[in-house]
Amino acid sequence: MEILLWILAVVLVVSGVLALVRSQVLWGIVLIVVGLLVGPGGVSLFS
Repeated sequence: MEILLWILAVVLVVSGVLALVRSQVLWGIVLIVVGLLVGPGGVSLFS
């Protein structure tokens, strides 16, 4: 389960960075924050 959280967190953060590059600032920040919360080491929603 932990490996899935890592993958999900990486996908969310990368998507957030790409959204920031495309000038979608709010959406990018939301994706990055959610990615950091979901990932292991963050406040995991599943534990």
